[in-house]
Amino acid sequence: MLDTMLDTRQKFDVIIIGFGPSGAALAHLLGLSGLSVLVLERDGGIYNVPRAVHFDDEVMRVFQTIGVADAVAAEARVNVGMRFVDPDGNLLLDWSRPQDIGQHGWHASYRFHQPTLEAVLNDEILKYSNVKLRRRCEAFLVEDRGDEALVRYEDMATGQIIEAWGAQVVGCDGARSLLRRFIGSGMEDHGFHERWLVVDVLLNSDRPDLGDHSIQYCHPQRSMTYARQPGNRRRWEIRLLPDEQDYSIGRPDRIWTLLSRWIKPDEAEIERVAAYSFHSLVAERWRRGRLWIAGDAAHQTPPFMGQGMCAGIRDVANLAWKLVLAIGGKADDELLDSYQSERKPNVTKYITTAVGLGGLINASDPGAALRMAQASGEGGGRMKSLVSELGPGPGAGPHRGRIFGQPSLRDGVRMDDAVGYAMALVADAELAREIGSVPGLQVISPREAPGIEEELSRLGIRAALLRPDRYILATANSGPELNAVLATPAIAALLSSRPARIKE
Repeated sequence: MLDTMLDTRQKFDVIIIGFGPSGAALAHLLGLSGLSVLVLERDGGIYNVPRAVHFDDEVMRVFQTIGVADAVAAEARVNVGMRFVDPDGNLLLDWSRPQDIGQHGWHASYRFHQPTLEAVLNDEILKYSNVKLRRRCEAFLVEDRGDEALVRYEDMATGQIIEAWGAQVVGCDGARSLLRRFIGSGMEDHGFHERWLVVDVLLNSDRPDLGDHSIQYCHPQRSMTYARQPGNRRRWEIRLLPDEQDYSIGRPDRIWTLLSRWIKPDEAEIERVAAYSFHSLVAERWRRGRLWIAGDAAHQTPPFMGQGMCAGIRDVANLAWKLVLAIGGKADDELLDSYQSERKPNVTKYITTAVGLGGLINASDPGAALRMAQASGEGGGRMKSLVSELGPGPGAGPHRGRIFGQPSLRDGVRMDDAVGYAMALVADAELAREIGSVPGLQVISPREAPGIEEELSRLGIRAALLRPDRYILATANSGPELNAVLATPAIAALLSSRPARIKE
């Protein structure tokens, strides 16, 4: 009988399905907050081939919060940017990235090797006794039972069927998400569906002539991408023609023919060849009761902005602190629903921009380069990165939902490290003296971090209340205005939550 196989003693605050980068980042943030967490991952180990290859400074701040940024940075490569060229090699659009440390305390853009990143996240999760990672375990049933949620899964090593109970269940389980099915969400289609071949190679020797910029070769039939990766790794992405089959186009002789413009068989080893279907989809519903989705389970984007994994990490950074409050009984449905209302417009903007770039890369729209440049605010065939802003959510003021920069303190410590995984108040020197201390809230002023003054001036404000994910909750320009903000019932409830500190 099935019932004789069930272990019904497992209870957790949060159950996460999937331990890719998004699921791992969520597990770290919840573990840091002291919650009991179960992570179910169907693979027996780290998936040892490259997939995602890019992340940005906002994602690096999340890695910093969970204590892995230095290890990740040591293995990553600072990205110099991307150029879009036409079939004759003429520059259409220049998306060069700044090479100095930016306002978030890190470089703007990084190239990385995903198995290396996953190894760091995997190793570091072991420091949390409150997080249980169970590999070769596959969930097949999820039910919201009202006061808690049930997850039934199979331990594929033993064949045992096990039941686990959680206050919340999050699906970071990819494009074919089981959780999305149980939530019952459809997908909004933004009109981009193409098959591409991804080829990762290991160079036998240095090839500086290939260049450090990634190059998008725009062409109406055979558009291609070259991407500089860390060390001796390089990637080419090749748009497949309608009549090309995966089994034939992926043969080594065919691959080397496609790459012959850049490289010969005796100059590199093919590490991986995989055909992908790129889509532009956003889930209609990201939450149902105690069930949630994040990452590829909630959205899929063409890769032309390198924002697929970034979007997933932004999802879980937004969700984690809200789940912490929910477990502590301090989050109402309005706050929990803000996960979708904040994240969905943000990720949709990135996806529609990537779709626009896809039109340029395929040379199907001659005016795409000009429109993309105009949309970026640069002009002259130059593009800059989108500024990450959230949709409607908690808090108030014109800057609510914008991420706040990360200046360093006078002793060189980055602001996020000084604050820990908690809310904080940044204020100019005069206002900080006026308000003094705020119970349960760290106050940082230019006295501790000189860069605070510049960041506040850039926004035209005197004080900003920051959420644990470093987005602005509310702003103020005077003592009375700030006191009114702090006295707002919803904000006062958030401030009463227990702050978490980064573990040494």
